[in-house]
Amino acid sequence: SFSHSFGQGITLIKGYSGCGKSTLLKLIAGYLLPQNGEVLLPRPWLKPSKKFQREALGFVFQQLNLLPLASLESNLSIVSSLAGLSPRDARERTGDLFGRLGLTGFSKRKPPDLSGGQQQRAAVARALVKNPIVLLLDEPTSGLDDANTTIIEDLLVSFLPRDCICIVSSHDHRMEEISD
Repeated sequence: SFSHSFGQGITLIKGYSGCGKSTLLKLIAGYLLPQNGEVLLPRPWLKPSKKFQREALGFVFQQLNLLPLASLESNLSIVSSLAGLSPRDARERTGDLFGRLGLTGFSKRKPPDLSGGQQQRAAVARALVKNPIVLLLDEPTSGLDDANTTIIEDLLVSFLPRDCICIVSSHDHRMEEISD
């Protein structure tokens, strides 16, 4: 049995492989349904739903899940549009995120043409572009060097929406520095 209330800011979840960190994130997101008990979300959402996932959830999967045939710009544009952002707001947020993540020159490139670190940063940008209420990151710095890890950490600290509940599942001790 697990019961926890996550507050605003960055919470780090650590644990050995296979202990359920990824499963917990998928339960919070509503991608998995609990066998018993319930997941309660901040108002107005209360329960996970497709609308919540489209409009208020940012999720960085271990597999990244970037659309391989779409440019980085298009990956963010699709998410922004589904979340209901105006094209102008989407362009501004995308430009800002790409600038902060060192991806400005890569916006027309497709994910397979990028390094692992660039893909990871693009996945974080895609999760943040819609200004999520809940941001879930599953091993966001796995396999990344110190430079890429620092870029992602700096972005989370500086760009996280004010009331956002951010939960990071990670084995990476470097992430401990930014958790609340």
